[in-house]
Amino acid sequence: MKSTIKKSTYKAIYRLLDTVSPVDYDCGLLCGAVCCTYGESEAAADDFDMGIYLLPGEEKLFTMKEDWINWSAEYAEDYDFPDSWFGKVYFIRCNTPPVCHRSMRPLQCRFFPLAPHLNLDDELELILSPLELPYSCPLIRDKMKLNDSFIKATYTVWKHLIRDPLIYDLVRMDSDDRIYGKVPLTIVKKAE
Repeated sequence: MKSTIKKSTYKAIYRLLDTVSPVDYDCGLLCGAVCCTYGESEAAADDFDMGIYLLPGEEKLFTMKEDWINWSAEYAEDYDFPDSWFGKVYFIRCNTPPVCHRSMRPLQCRFFPLAPHLNLDDELELILSPLELPYSCPLIRDKMKLNDSFIKATYTVWKHLIRDPLIYDLVRMDSDDRIYGKVPLTIVKKAE
């Protein structure tokens, strides 16, 4: 599986997203960094394996020898990924939560609590993540106001990312699942 997004582009995206944040402070202070620390207890680890799938090509930013990350390679065909995906998909878990190399956190961490959504007109919107999580995120639960700069940067990045056919297929598949599954959506940014 080969992404059309170059390593230099991913680096630029990381730099852009380093300059913005959902709120004006570390949102982990609201919940004790639950998104990073959930699963540390043995009971929680049995119920839910916390980690992040990297987007196609995002693994180029890592050596895969980082001592703060546990890596696993899965085959896309064995999981619920678009039909266009084949071969290895990388799943990573921080093994030093809640302390991680913030400048190297994956895109899915950087975007949260926002998620891309393609409406029926195939226009990009940003929504609050409707994923069922084993914890409660105050940003979502309380529908907290997110920084405009964070929303704008995230939208800009997703507009670029969905130009890659593999990433587009993933966003389209997830969007269709929400649309046809009648999942209620909280739209944060409408299509431009």
